[in-house]
Amino acid sequence: MRERLEQLEASGLDPRSGDLLVVLAWLVRERVEIPEPELNAARRRAMFVLAAGGDPQRDLGLDSIAAERLGGELDTPERRDQLGRALDALAGPAEGLPGVLAALDALRDEPELAWRSFALALLADELAGE
Repeated sequence: MRERLEQLEASGLDPRSGDLLVVLAWLVRERVEIPEPELNAARRRAMFVLAAGGDPQRDLGLDSIAAERLGGELDTPERRDQLGRALDALAGPAEGLPGVLAALDALRDEPELAWRSFALALLADELAGE
């Protein structure tokens, strides 16, 4: 994990960059328990929303309607707690990486931003698998 975080730090991305926030959420996605059938169904519906908006391969941002829909479908207090704990656990390995730590702080301080980033990470994971 430390090596991945060092690569993110070396990328020079702004700590508030959507790209950095989404990658951090992606790194902990498996620590949020979502049954595979529920996740697959929600991602499939989000992909329909994405396709209805035009090119499903276009760049996505934190304000993506498809990611918002996915996040809304999967949102539970327990999952948000799991995401928060997973992000907290990254702070140790990120020690000494100021850009990554600043991005982690943003995610930890703003649960809604963290959840949107997580939803977009799940959607990006689906797009990458196509």
